[in-house]
Amino acid sequence: MSSSIFELFSLQGQTAVVIGGTGELCGAIAEGFAQAGAEVVLVGRDAAKAERRLDAIHAAGGKGYFVAADAAKRADLQLLLDQVQERSGGCQILVNGAGVNSATPFLEISEEEYNRIMDINTRSVFVACQVFGSYFVEQKVAASIINLGSMSGLIPLSRVFTYSMSKGAVHNLSRNLAREWAPNGIRVNTLVPGFFPAEQNKKVLVPERIAKIMGHTPMNRFGEARELVGAALLLAAPAGSFITGHEMVVDGGYSAMTI
Repeated sequence: MSSSIFELFSLQGQTAVVIGGTGELCGAIAEGFAQAGAEVVLVGRDAAKAERRLDAIHAAGGKGYFVAADAAKRADLQLLLDQVQERSGGCQILVNGAGVNSATPFLEISEEEYNRIMDINTRSVFVACQVFGSYFVEQKVAASIINLGSMSGLIPLSRVFTYSMSKGAVHNLSRNLAREWAPNGIRVNTLVPGFFPAEQNKKVLVPERIAKIMGHTPMNRFGEARELVGAALLLAAPAGSFITGHEMVVDGGYSAMTI
């Protein structure tokens, strides 16, 4: 093996587009990618959050910038790709991490709420994979696409019906695209966080539910955002060059627990 261990995990010279990079989990991933040498493009709708994250990236010597976009709108994502091509010369890594959740009882879920969750969690991934996937295929880019999944996309979890449905679709799409694009050198994987406190799930994490989660998590704690970085880096870097169609679970042992 000619490459050093540092080269295997280096993203030097690459550009990573992180949709949802203004949030806590994907923001941490973006910081990690920047530390590994990538130029990161934070994509979201909150310029203030992006600015704070970019301050941390730049303070650590990393490179990055913010592009405002609605991840569920094709026109926004096409414009995003155009800007990235113009400013960075293209990209090699795409992270789809925009997400929203709700604890509404099933029979009370409105069509408006359903559409909002499916648009942000599922449609955004579908459209981004089309827009950037077309670019990767046409330009013969050996790219890595990382879609943020969920434990609820693997097993049914109570109280998050539409969210679970949306993430199940993301898991299925990721495996399907991995098969479709493997001959093109494009890898597609799903990063599956266990329970990580973040903006999208804070309304669901009431004391009773927290107790149940801890009772089912061998490590007996929540994950910290920085603990997703290593897994994401493996999926993005040369070290993961033979990994595609995989669901990379980071859950403190939650999925290993039965009784």
